Amino acid sequence: MTKTAPVNRTTVDLSGHPDLVVVYLGMKVRSLGGVGMLARTGREIDQAVAAKPDGLLRHEYMMFSLFPVHLMMRQYWRDLESLERWTREGLHRDWWVRFLKEPKGTGFWHETYRIKGGIEAIYDDIDPPIGLGGFAPVVPAKGPMFSARARLGAGQAPAAPVEERTL
Repeated sequence: MTKTAPVNRTTVDLSGHPDLVVVYLGMKVRSLGGVGMLARTGREIDQAVAAKPDGLLRHEYMMFSLFPVHLMMRQYWRDLESLERWTREGLHRDWWVRFLKEPKGTGFWHETYRIKGGIEAIYDDIDPPIGLGGFAPVVPAKGPMFSARARLGAGQAPAAPVEERTL
């Protein structure tokens, strides 16, 4: 009988990251035109990550499914303030405004997990429900459910990159 080596089991010490925020993001192709939108969005995300936004600790790509094409990203942020600042500036803000006006055959979603507590999610044209939406009640993202900060229970949100009344 051959003896095998034991598993090299490790963990992480997050004590140096007391305000850590983890965001899962996904884009799902809903029609043929969505393939082009996904490719353009991928290039824009690469540019945004290459700019090394303040507070972004790590960015990773993942595949959710091949058919329909559904790509994911996971981002680790130093804190909620860094993430919010990035979402309200430059490349991300411009992309978000364009996407909400014309998703061009794609659906988009994100789920945010905060080490200090709170989980929130948004799903734009994602059907059938996935993630948290697969077991928790899905409600309109309006009023008190409009901003991610409010959904996290983390206080008053700064000005949103897109105002609810414009949607």
